Amino acid sequence: MTRPAAIVTGGARGIGLACAEALADAGFDILIADLAKKPAAGLAENINTRGAKFAYAQCDIADLASHPALLGAAINAFAGIDCLVNNAGVGAVVRGDLLELKPENFDRALDINLRGTVFLSQAVAKVMLAAPANAVRSIITITSVSAAMASPERADYCISKAGLSMWVKNLALRLAPENIGVFEVRPGIIRTDMTAGVSAKYDALIEGGLVPAKRWGEAGDIGTVVAALASGKFAFSTGSVIDVDGALSVPRL
Repeated sequence: MTRPAAIVTGGARGIGLACAEALADAGFDILIADLAKKPAAGLAENINTRGAKFAYAQCDIADLASHPALLGAAINAFAGIDCLVNNAGVGAVVRGDLLELKPENFDRALDINLRGTVFLSQAVAKVMLAAPANAVRSIITITSVSAAMASPERADYCISKAGLSMWVKNLALRLAPENIGVFEVRPGIIRTDMTAGVSAKYDALIEGGLVPAKRWGEAGDIGTVVAALASGKFAFSTGSVIDVDGALSVPRL
């Protein structure tokens, strides 16, 4: 049987790589889209050893003109697209007083995290709808607990993720009649390259009780959830937000 195919943006490392690995283990062929011209050494082998076909496309999702080539690469490699994992994103360029937030830094966060992801999702949805469904289809977007929890020192990042959360709700409503599952996954404090620079800060906060589970999240925690959602076993939950944060976001006294 033909394996379903997934695109994972920002899939060369961190959460994206963990999602790609988990999807490959779950039976998907994988196209990783990332900024580098060529895949990192060992990336193809990592996916291939899991029994999956591997493809790679250089893509800056903020550049909407690059989206057709990305979709073309997936269709050429796998003949279709069954799953999109919107993972690519950036943190705040500068953390600091929001009254000093610069327009160019705001634009960078919104262009990548929100605008690029919105229009890539739109393009993939059109591709999905233009072809018969041969497998479970889904669009899964990685946002953040910052979609709902404010951090004034990185307001631009929070705004981009909050906007993305609303996009997911609207997309879920549009695609529910087409049997395409749309989900938002909200990581909490996850150990990745993006958080490496503030790891000491979060070590102290976790030790102090910020995360009820009393540990960092790992990229694999996100990958496990993404693979389960892409499997179709939670199809009637389309439009849902899945918090993967060790209960960080649960309101408490």
